[in-house]
Amino acid sequence: MTMLANLAVGFLETSSIAKGVEAADAMCKMASVKLAKAAVLARGKYEVMITGPVGEVESSLRAGREVLGKTLIDEVLIRNVHQAVVAALDKRVPVDALGALGVVETKDAVAAVKAADAAAKAASVRVIEVKTVVPGGKGYFTLCGEVGDVRTAVAAAVASLDAARLVSHVVIPQSDPQLLGALGQ
Repeated sequence: MTMLANLAVGFLETSSIAKGVEAADAMCKMASVKLAKAAVLARGKYEVMITGPVGEVESSLRAGREVLGKTLIDEVLIRNVHQAVVAALDKRVPVDALGALGVVETKDAVAAVKAADAAAKAASVRVIEVKTVVPGGKGYFTLCGEVGDVRTAVAAAVASLDAARLVSHVVIPQSDPQLLGALGQ
């Protein structure tokens, strides 16, 4: 397990683009954080992602929550984020073969990041992609590895989520090699 010591990642998801931009500004002004992403998601939602030391990210998220008020949809703080999640965030990490394949689909974008971090920390798996910009405003992630490890990782991801945030999850024990080209499309 490769975790980034004292590096936290914070996400806020809002139903308002304008309030999202205002929150991103407030978050950057509140603490010494890096604005890693600020983007419009499907259905007019907006996502803000910041990184930095744990205490700074916590302060920054507080400032963002205050600005967003009732427009806040979801918030995720990941302390000591797993490197594999950062590497696969909204892009695909190349893998030579899938073996067993796990897919977890969430109702909202930032919930997928939280679940992917839990999965990566629970078992020896390769995180292929963590998608937060998906049509319909959903999020999902894919991972691969040995069957037992993939089952353990997917179970940890599901356990990390509120049941209302989970759309679906699957483990395919022996995935067809053709799926390798279809992932991330």
